[in-house]
Amino acid sequence: MIHDISIEKILEEHKKHPLALIDVRSPKEYQEATIPGSINIPIFNNEERAEVGTLYKQAGSEVAKQRGLEIFSAKLPAFIEQFKALDSDMAVFCWRGGMRSKTAATVLDLMGIQVSRLKGGYRSYRKWIVNHLDQAPIHPDLFVLNGYTGSGKTTILHKLEALGEPVIDLEGMAGHRGSIFGHIGLKPANQKTFDALLFEKLTAYQQKSHIFIEGESKRIGKVVLPDAFFHQKETGKQLFIELPISERVNNILEDYHPWDAPEAFMEAFSLIKKHIHTPVAKEVETHLIHERYPEAIELLLKYYYDPRYEHSISHYTDDQKIIITARNADDAVEKIMDMVKKHQV
Repeated sequence: MIHDISIEKILEEHKKHPLALIDVRSPKEYQEATIPGSINIPIFNNEERAEVGTLYKQAGSEVAKQRGLEIFSAKLPAFIEQFKALDSDMAVFCWRGGMRSKTAATVLDLMGIQVSRLKGGYRSYRKWIVNHLDQAPIHPDLFVLNGYTGSGKTTILHKLEALGEPVIDLEGMAGHRGSIFGHIGLKPANQKTFDALLFEKLTAYQQKSHIFIEGESKRIGKVVLPDAFFHQKETGKQLFIELPISERVNNILEDYHPWDAPEAFMEAFSLIKKHIHTPVAKEVETHLIHERYPEAIELLLKYYYDPRYEHSISHYTDDQKIIITARNADDAVEKIMDMVKKHQV
């Protein structure tokens, strides 16, 4: 017997015991956005889905269903074997809890494989995530790592995480480093994937006393921070990491490897060139042309990024600010951990 199950019930059951979530949509749909941790066992591949969809529009639902049945019938043995290999309770879903998940659940039930079906499909999950991020309070305090560009905030976050601290790497989830050069060498995430990952992290940390995040603007690459989360970030404790400029230049070189993509860096620089005093901009451009990256980066920090950063943080109150002056990332982590101990007392 097939059981329809709500997303709330699935998430509740998942806390008690492992539940395999099976996305039966096409690989392309799965790659664009899915429920984190789900497995893709598609009824149709990308081309087959396009074919059935075209038939539906041009010849009607009955013709499309007949062709879909022909395609799926040939795949049944392999499809069923993939489910048999999963040693856990299972729930299947498609886009909106329609024909694909119903077909999969019916076939599996006939073969004696017990599965549930997500009511409303991925669309219900997406709606639930958006509502939760907009309305649900974040119980832990947010410690927000700020600092001039190149202060190693992401490195510091990862070092804190390695020490067992609760961390949410917003840039990592967004697939973007948050600057004009931030997309280089990374694959940007879409909003659906970002929201799902953020929700998963927030849920995992709800019983913690605090969470470390990096200070970000409202938009990171292609994604936008949810309003409620952004507000809590803005009102949280703001840790300001201060490192020597030479250390910041080295951090940027290690993060970006400009020598691997010189054309991309020159293209990105062209987008901000007009915002920099002309003699300085020409000097930066000359350094980039001759691949003198340390010199170019130091000028960009002094004349572009640092002034913009100082303006962006001017609205924070003194009560929010905690200054962490350090020699390097390791020294900053040590001082942050001392701050955490005092906070917990």
